[in-house]
Amino acid sequence: MESQRNLLLIGLLFVSFLLFQQWTLDQQPQPEPTAQSQSGAPSASQADVPSSVSAAVPNSNADVSAQLITVSTDTLSISIDTNGGDIVAASLPQHKVEQDGAEALTILSEHYVAQSGLIGAQGPDGQGERPQYQTTATSFTMTGEQLVVPLSYTDANGISFEKRFTFIKGSYDVAVEYVVNNNSNQNAQVQMYTQLKQTTSVEEGSMFMPTYRGAAFSTADERYEKYSFDDIADANLNELTQGGWIAMLQHYFVSAWVPSATNNNELYTRHVGNYAIIGAKQPSVVIAAGTAATMGADFYVGPKDQEALSALSETLNLVVDYGWLWFLAEPLYSLLMFLHSLVGNWGMAIIVMTLIIRGIMYPLTKAQYTSMAKMRNLQPKMQELKDRFGDDRQRLSQATMELYQKEKVNPMGGCFPMLLQFPIFISFYWVLLESVELRHAPFFGWIQDLSAQDPYYVLPVLMGLSMFAMQKLQPTMANMDPMQAKIMQYLPVMFTVFFLWFPSGLVLYWLVGNLVAITQQLIIYKSLEKQGLK
Repeated sequence: MESQRNLLLIGLLFVSFLLFQQWTLDQQPQPEPTAQSQSGAPSASQADVPSSVSAAVPNSNADVSAQLITVSTDTLSISIDTNGGDIVAASLPQHKVEQDGAEALTILSEHYVAQSGLIGAQGPDGQGERPQYQTTATSFTMTGEQLVVPLSYTDANGISFEKRFTFIKGSYDVAVEYVVNNNSNQNAQVQMYTQLKQTTSVEEGSMFMPTYRGAAFSTADERYEKYSFDDIADANLNELTQGGWIAMLQHYFVSAWVPSATNNNELYTRHVGNYAIIGAKQPSVVIAAGTAATMGADFYVGPKDQEALSALSETLNLVVDYGWLWFLAEPLYSLLMFLHSLVGNWGMAIIVMTLIIRGIMYPLTKAQYTSMAKMRNLQPKMQELKDRFGDDRQRLSQATMELYQKEKVNPMGGCFPMLLQFPIFISFYWVLLESVELRHAPFFGWIQDLSAQDPYYVLPVLMGLSMFAMQKLQPTMANMDPMQAKIMQYLPVMFTVFFLWFPSGLVLYWLVGNLVAITQQLIIYKSLEKQGLK
């Protein structure tokens, strides 16, 4: 098979990939007009909290903040509402909205909150209104390795509830814990719930950055499952599982509740007005009179740091979603991380990784061009067979296969190496799209963010020129279809246009790969000429 046909096949596959990405984008929920949220729509902390499957998770229209507690650590800036003790705001001081900017990236805000509480017969959140917690201060700043923020509430029966938020230096994980002292003269039954509530009026990714924003969960049977805003609107999730977790995803960042791994937890979703809710309820706990009990869950809000997420749950790192080619993307990510630890620059790590991948594929590339050269040399014999057998396709096919076996030629040998590049390309595309380490990662000169497109389009143009040079090195068949030849001429232009919007790190990978391929072609051609093959 001729190289031009292979290149055309790659172009068609590439376009199919883009069309698939656009189809995926079309299936995602469309953003609603933002004017609704600006014209009297309730905030996430004010909107109704849905009923759970069997008991009422608080239905609190009067979720109006009485007081906000601010908490500052090296990694988190958080606001906690004393009405219910919800986390109603969270920003990340170490991650800026813009590169080299001063504004910290906000994850949780007015329309996206993390809630937790105690329901049940004696649960303070199951009595129609949220408990009004007391606190020792309105502002907490971490000065050591750990910071504990205590909230306290005592109900009419004398049962005291302490809600503790424990922050660890350098961590995006917050341990949320309830200590219940039953000072009444009867048993108390409580049940802890945790949930994330977010408006569905959010912007989705573009055609070339089809990032997912929505909910996800994990059970003992389903290690990782997306549950989009549309899914939540269509049907309520109701899963009973040991352990598990629930999360809200947004490109490089995630918020997640991880309840006790040893409990049988109930995962649920609700859709209320303009809000999507995903939550988890832990089993009910009966606290005897005069005794105390402790229950809790971990809350994570921050970047998709695979190591940190795996430390909370062995499956939570799967929110770094590499798609159906995860088995290729994961080793590519590991290789990229290792190379960065050696060279200290993400752009250089991409270049070195490209050299390694191309080096590993060199034997296949050499076999490809050798097969193509042999196929070209067989053209006179192929024509003789066509003249001999005429329209007898069965005998022609049999004779052709015998010729291939005699000459030790694999007619598919020219396709495989090129087709193999595409899964690697798509896998690396998802690595760049999902790896927060590459967000705002500089290369040199004008490339200051490898996760964003080249601001001056230099790399895409160079990539197009390198592709044009590769095309010129390919031998041209005299009997090539004129329409096919014209398409081949425009492929470098088409690819250049496509790559204008791709992350510059991906374009760098493809450009370096082309330059290496050109070098390998010249070396292989010289070797073939010595063997008498053009």
